Amino acid sequence: MKIVLVCFAGMSTSMLVSRMEKVAIKRGIEADIIAIPATEIYDEAEDADVILLGPQARYTLDEVKKFASPYKIPVDVIDSRIYGMMDGEAVLDMALELISNK
Repeated sequence: MKIVLVCFAGMSTSMLVSRMEKVAIKRGIEADIIAIPATEIYDEAEDADVILLGPQARYTLDEVKKFASPYKIPVDVIDSRIYGMMDGEAVLDMALELISNK
């Protein structure tokens, strides 16, 4: 499973990716979790199972949904509180729920 996190520059989300990976390993979930800047969405997300936008990339939601629609990739914005707490478990749960509902 490939989970793509999108933020403004791709940097702040790297810490969140690390925390999500630790939770995934603990749960025995095989996941490729990457963080990218919004400008690279078209190069990196075509084969994603889910795309999550950091709160700072919320402005790209409509554009990313339009891009992801033909691939049937669910897209959502990470809650700012969860993002601010860098809660890898909550974000991983969000990704898994979106994937299971597609």
